[in-house]
Amino acid sequence: MIETANPQAGTKAPAPRRRGRPSTRRDVLLEAALRLFTREGFHAVGIDRILAEAGVAKMTLYKHFASKQDLIVAALAHKDAQFFAWFSATLEARGGNARERLLNVFDVLGEWFGAETFHGCLFVKAAGEYPDLEDPVHQCAAEYKRRMFGLLTDLSTAAGAPSPRLLAQRLMLLVEGATVLAQVLGGREAARQARDTAALIVRQMLPNA
Repeated sequence: MIETANPQAGTKAPAPRRRGRPSTRRDVLLEAALRLFTREGFHAVGIDRILAEAGVAKMTLYKHFASKQDLIVAALAHKDAQFFAWFSATLEARGGNARERLLNVFDVLGEWFGAETFHGCLFVKAAGEYPDLEDPVHQCAAEYKRRMFGLLTDLSTAAGAPSPRLLAQRLMLLVEGATVLAQVLGGREAARQARDTAALIVRQMLPNA
């Protein structure tokens, strides 16, 4: 893990935009590429499809990106920043104490799963299509997962966990598993089940939880 989820299932979740600034052609290309990559994957989408989706000329694309791989890397970085901006803001808006915020992570996941734009984790797709650990695309996927793990570690530390990294690792497994199940089966049930399991783990690992 940007897609902004609407809490009503089946509604389209608009991506947050920078207010007051018009979209540049580079932004238009990135958003068009992300729409296609999210729905169809990376190798299946050619440059001509992206140009048609964005409504720009090939010269414009190569003015901003030296290759398709450069475009993919930039699109993933854009997605990473976009998603975390939404995720953090949505989590913050729910409030709660430190322990409750750990569980609220799964409520936010449920909002994402319920969005019309949800098609699974784009970064897992990227890592699957570019399996070489040294590939720049794969590294983008790994960086995103590290950011999510860092968020869970920070929340675990704030909650007073004696072993915050261990708690974060266990919650991360629930996040990843729920995301896969939501992609395969649809709906928000995976997020609800993951939240219930997380509550058991948090109760076990947090003093006075």
